[in-house]
Amino acid sequence: MQAKITLVLRILLGLAFFVAGLVYWLGVANPPPDLPERLQTFNAGMAASGYLLELVKALEVICGLLLIAGFFVPLALVILAAITLNIFLVHAFMAPEGVPVALVLGLLLIYLGFFAEPYRHTIRSLFRLR
Repeated sequence: MQAKITLVLRILLGLAFFVAGLVYWLGVANPPPDLPERLQTFNAGMAASGYLLELVKALEVICGLLLIAGFFVPLALVILAAITLNIFLVHAFMAPEGVPVALVLGLLLIYLGFFAEPYRHTIRSLFRLR
């Protein structure tokens, strides 16, 4: 039963990031016009860098696919942890209405990385001094 729960949660997390990245690359959705000014400035800065937004969205697609397929899952979790932390902090400081979604993503990452049997030993080993 535990393995099935882990599988479902891994695929759901993978789908969330895959779809978020894919929506960007396909240009399907535009940001809502009523975004706070600070968030608009932040997004414009990421886009103005010429690479950062594209890199993040490419990593979302790639890591989402890795989670869905079950390949290199610990690596995908580590990369997505950095992205998810940034999503949470951006919403916490600039657009609090997005915090619940960021919390769900973060909780899924924490569960898969630190409690799910196939991956927990690999992720926990990253936090050892030696």
